[in-house]
Amino acid sequence: MATGQRVDPYNNFNFLVEIDGITRAAFHEVSGFDSTIDVVEHREGGENTTMRKLPGQTKYSNIVLKWGITDDLELYTWHRQAVLGNLQRRNGSIVGLDRQGNEIVRWNFFNAWPSKYDGPDYNAEGNDIAIETLELAHEKVERVK
Repeated sequence: MATGQRVDPYNNFNFLVEIDGITRAAFHEVSGFDSTIDVVEHREGGENTTMRKLPGQTKYSNIVLKWGITDDLELYTWHRQAVLGNLQRRNGSIVGLDRQGNEIVRWNFFNAWPSKYDGPDYNAEGNDIAIETLELAHEKVERVK
């Protein structure tokens, strides 16, 4: 017999990305908002059998955005400006939505800049959507909701 309220996990298909004034709900995929803390091993004098494990530097993976190519050049232009030496860092969020479009979860990322752009692959025998990819290097990501 259940004693608590049932809480279903969230779906992963309804989300949007906000980047300092750029809001898109038409992304195919977003990944890479994770963090890893390096483990620093240290042996103390007089205790040769036990290695102490201490927290080291925190590292964040690049956030990878994938979307179907359209005539919208805003994200590509941001990358192109970085290539030309005009690097613009921006903050942003990945926002999970429920089926009604209400925000249910949010990850904020900080000081991001486009480190890699990958245009679509074309195949005359395929029938897939042409996908653009942009990788964002950033300094921190945190879940706030």
